[in-house]
Amino acid sequence: MVKVIMHGCNGKMGRVITGLVSKDENVEIVAGVDAYTGIPNDYPVFESIEKCGENADVVVDFSNAAAVDGLLDYCASHKLPVVLCTTGLSEEQLEKVEETAKTTAVLRSANMSLGINLLMKLLQDAAKVLAPSGFDIELIEKHHNQKLDAPSGTALALADSVNDALNHEYAYNYDRSKERKKREKKEIGIAAVRGGTIVGEHEVIFAGTDEVIEFKHTAYSRTVFAKGAVEAAKFLADKPAGMYDMGDVIGL
Repeated sequence: MVKVIMHGCNGKMGRVITGLVSKDENVEIVAGVDAYTGIPNDYPVFESIEKCGENADVVVDFSNAAAVDGLLDYCASHKLPVVLCTTGLSEEQLEKVEETAKTTAVLRSANMSLGINLLMKLLQDAAKVLAPSGFDIELIEKHHNQKLDAPSGTALALADSVNDALNHEYAYNYDRSKERKKREKKEIGIAAVRGGTIVGEHEVIFAGTDEVIEFKHTAYSRTVFAKGAVEAAKFLADKPAGMYDMGDVIGL
């Protein structure tokens, strides 16, 4: 049984993970951490990680950037593995993540979905075959109208995955409206759509002469990210210090 501290337990993702874990006999949330403690839980909830005295195997974090520094300090001092799902970290915080990984296991990915991380591997395989054959590469991502960043972190991760397979020879084009000319041979076009309540949709198009190959992932709810976080917690619980990502979880 993997014992988890849920950091950000009363947020949207924290509540989803709590529900998933309650149905999983291989993992248990032994404590939660959240600045808001007004929601009843089946486990004790503390206002800060420093006040949490429960023994655990791993922390799952879905909180906010302001709470990450204290969390990393706690995990480093207690040598407690952490699945870090909070986004929007500063460059200084990312450096601190790397430093923490020298002391304990840290898992961080641009997207916690198992499907997205499998897609990254498939795209690399496709790019190695199709790009040398002259296929153009385009990426379209869609999210809800409340999302602040464009393109999404996941879209950039997918593009980076393709570019890794192509020895980083391709440039990214985020907005063709700024220049009137045909596309460059070695570029990856990235377009962002924002509207309604779209949870997340990413489509990568390889367009060749008289044929098109499309790879697409659609998230219909936040549950896909929560499932990935729970699987990551199970994976990370007994791992030595170091940096990990979802590729390690699914064996890529």
